[in-house]
Amino acid sequence: MEISIDIAAVRRLIRTEHSQACVEIEARGPVAALAASQLRHDERLAGAADADTLACKDGCSWCCHFTVDVRAAEAFRIVDFVTGHFSPQQRAALQQEVFANSAEVAKLSEIERMQRTVKCPFLDGGRCTIYAVRPQTCRNYHATDSAGCRQSFEQPQNMDIDPEFAPLVYQAGGAHIEAFSKAMAEAGYDVAAYELNMALGAVWRQPEARLRFEAKQKPFTSVAGEDVPSEFMDDDEDEEDR
Repeated sequence: MEISIDIAAVRRLIRTEHSQACVEIEARGPVAALAASQLRHDERLAGAADADTLACKDGCSWCCHFTVDVRAAEAFRIVDFVTGHFSPQQRAALQQEVFANSAEVAKLSEIERMQRTVKCPFLDGGRCTIYAVRPQTCRNYHATDSAGCRQSFEQPQNMDIDPEFAPLVYQAGGAHIEAFSKAMAEAGYDVAAYELNMALGAVWRQPEARLRFEAKQKPFTSVAGEDVPSEFMDDDEDEEDR
């Protein structure tokens, strides 16, 4: 799906979020700053002029079987939430599912992951059990017609399916995420993208990962991250150069 981008609005959002994120990362640390940024992210999506066109609703979970990438800060925030809100039995079952998913997706290439449906370990009864701390990827996936999401679920190898998205919601979310990631990178923190299950598995298997992350080192020794190409920041930087 091709969409038109409101460049002026994107530039304003990027500058505002980047400035605020820089202050909060310095004052509160990366994970707490992420929590505050995610609240702003939700508010920006809800305030987009075309937010009322979204088909997403409680109980719709087709996209909860698609591949999801997270940054390290997101993985640590999720694990903090699980530790504070899940029972020991729930945590044990969750970890078992995460480790099983990790073993499955670790053998796949990026394209193969996109062509495979794997139930998110946090999906229970059609709902997200960590909704308050869900990854940015999930926060920014909003379709205007759930039929496309269902088709992608039922035909994961069909890469020609192009779900319909709300342009203003999409650009608000994407620009927000990029602005926060830029602030994190400038502060020296890892902003590589990791597959969700593999990142969570690494957090649980490597207790020292968070110390490495907070020391501004690569957090995981067993999971490779990928650089995320910019979609909105280049336009903003080009404008600043002129």
